[in-house]
Amino acid sequence: MTVQTIRLFGDPVLRTPAAPVTDFDKELRRLVADLTDTMNDAPGAGLAAPQIGVGLRVFTYNVGEDQHGHLINPVLHFPSDEEQDGPEGCLSIPDLSFDCRRKLHVVAHGQNEYGDPVTVEGSQLLARCVQHETDHLDGVLFVDRLDQATRKEAMKAIRESEWSGLAAPTVRVSPHPTFGRAL
Repeated sequence: MTVQTIRLFGDPVLRTPAAPVTDFDKELRRLVADLTDTMNDAPGAGLAAPQIGVGLRVFTYNVGEDQHGHLINPVLHFPSDEEQDGPEGCLSIPDLSFDCRRKLHVVAHGQNEYGDPVTVEGSQLLARCVQHETDHLDGVLFVDRLDQATRKEAMKAIRESEWSGLAAPTVRVSPHPTFGRAL
């Protein structure tokens, strides 16, 4: 498995809704492993496939000893209207965090890397993480969820960050001179 480059704020892949996963194959299992390795290396509490340039509805999470894993094609339900407000950051917006309002509890239905049904239920940090990563799959960043004054502050901090405006990494389809075409 491989640690991948994390895409930064401004990269169009972060604003593009991801496609549902339909093939539960070896390539998908490699993607889940790469996401996990990249998330743990960063380190982060979660990582969605678009953050490494893959437009599929997959994310990994690790918010505690017994609260880690992955979810594919998540659908969220909220058992209550209770909310939480607290600091939130993002590996695609490094070194910055801002208070963000989220639902306090979440129930997420999806699949594992083999296509089996999975349900993830959680509160507090796990609920925040699942909502944050699912937002990534919809092309939404946590700064979009901030109140107006905090969003203005966040955008200023992003513009002033040393990583702002860096070019997106080049994605190579194939390392061979035929550019992936079998000749």
